[in-house]
Amino acid sequence: MSKGPTESHPGKDTEDRPGSAIDRRSFLASGAAAVAIADAPAAQAAEAAAWDRETDVVVIGAGAGGLVAAIAAREKGASVLIVEKNFDIGGRAMMSFGGLYIGGGNRLQKAKGVEDSPDREFADWSRPEKPMGRFSDRALVRTWADNTLELFDWLEKNGIKWDSYRGVPDRLDRNRTRLNVVRWPNEPTTPARGSGFVRPLEKTARQMGIEILLQQQMTKIHRESPLAGRVTGIATVEVDDWFKPKTRTMNIKARKGVIIATGGSAGNPVFRTMFDVRLTEEYQAENSEWTERTGDGEIAAMEIGAALGATACQTTQDDNLITKGRMGKKSNGAITELYPTSPHFFRARALGLVVKDYQNVILVKENGLRFYDETATTRDYEYYAAALAWTGDPRKFNGGGPIWAIFDADAVAREEWDVKPPHVDPNGYFFTADTIEELAAKIVNEYQWRPMSGAALRKSVERYNSFVDAGVDADFKKPRPMHKIARPPFYAAWHTPALHDSYTGVRINTSAQVIDLHGKVIPGLYACGDSAGGFGQHGICRAATFGRIAGFHAAAQAS
Repeated sequence: MSKGPTESHPGKDTEDRPGSAIDRRSFLASGAAAVAIADAPAAQAAEAAAWDRETDVVVIGAGAGGLVAAIAAREKGASVLIVEKNFDIGGRAMMSFGGLYIGGGNRLQKAKGVEDSPDREFADWSRPEKPMGRFSDRALVRTWADNTLELFDWLEKNGIKWDSYRGVPDRLDRNRTRLNVVRWPNEPTTPARGSGFVRPLEKTARQMGIEILLQQQMTKIHRESPLAGRVTGIATVEVDDWFKPKTRTMNIKARKGVIIATGGSAGNPVFRTMFDVRLTEEYQAENSEWTERTGDGEIAAMEIGAALGATACQTTQDDNLITKGRMGKKSNGAITELYPTSPHFFRARALGLVVKDYQNVILVKENGLRFYDETATTRDYEYYAAALAWTGDPRKFNGGGPIWAIFDADAVAREEWDVKPPHVDPNGYFFTADTIEELAAKIVNEYQWRPMSGAALRKSVERYNSFVDAGVDADFKKPRPMHKIARPPFYAAWHTPALHDSYTGVRINTSAQVIDLHGKVIPGLYACGDSAGGFGQHGICRAATFGRIAGFHAAAQAS
């Protein structure tokens, strides 16, 4: 096991790497910073900014990556300030299952008899026959693998408690070693376990004297000149509960570095359609009631010269890139939801309905027509290809439009759904009527770009009912259609696929430093988590790994 920058190895390689594990693999970072500084135009004047605050390290975002980065930087003696645009910490990690792909041969694996090593982790996650292995930056995969053992111990030291190990064959590697955290007790916001990752780290951060400024939206990253020199700080603006600007800009100077941990770009249609033109505005980012994921960190970095990294990871449709989710609500998270007692629930507006058996519904596009076997699993990527496919109307060439689940009163009884608020959102995402034609006419939604034809929906329902009589779905081969849609009232629930993860962000090296369009380091700028591109791994561990690396590296820089 490699040794990190501990008491017994003070300062060892901290200028370029947080530990000797990275030292073995950091071929990208070794000379990049020096080259970038040497090539920067020497005569450029420093960007003028009146600083309202100063600190050593500024972290943008208080989620999984940002909290880890802040603690790591503070641990090495840097003063740290976190800016977070929400009125609570946690980011999307708060709404997660709290799972980490963290192995390497740690003590819990050994206790379960699971054999693992950094070499094995690297081999698992870089296999070319798997899409994420094929398109991920192997230098970053190697860095993650070499640091998981140290990260495991470090997270325990900073308050994380482990719940269980799952060592079973899985779609991503030959020996899955996904570890879950213990849910934070009495968390009033969500049934997800992610609270057990971010709440302990928040507690540690505050105990260490790290200041967290809530409801502060980063609006700009300052650099000595627009495309050259060091990053010097950020600008922020105070925002309200809906993330709308309230007051004047505040400039915060970062003497050592700025770390982007803003959670990715899944909620920004302009950004995501750079990689897939089908992902137009109707597709929501999961759990956006907690965090918007607008790509603001990536955009601010790109404005000062940052490149994107490994963009092919975003379009592999491997793992959880897009999901069916809940229905009857706008931000249709696949697994977790906010409790109605949550202070964030006003953005969610509904819990959403979970479909236990897709024999109970048909799915139609905005034109009222079925398009696929409804029982398709969440990882049937041909389902998503059909869902996102063009409907043939020249008024909207890209994107498949909204998808609605259509069902009747008998389906409600079989599924035991409660079809009233707060379970559904009647403000554009859930409708009911006594006839099919009336139901189609009621479907008015901000993304339903044309009225649904009542005749088309009636034809779809009647044709499907005939398949129930025949016992065969002649259109889409749904396994023996079982239930007619016949007893009023009839229902339409928003069931448009949701975007789960962001696997494309700004390009980083193995020290989590942001790289520009010329392949050079932008001095003083770092990124981690879904804001960083290059490694298509789902979950918290990628964010924590590179957040820790970024924090260590930034703290070691000269002021």
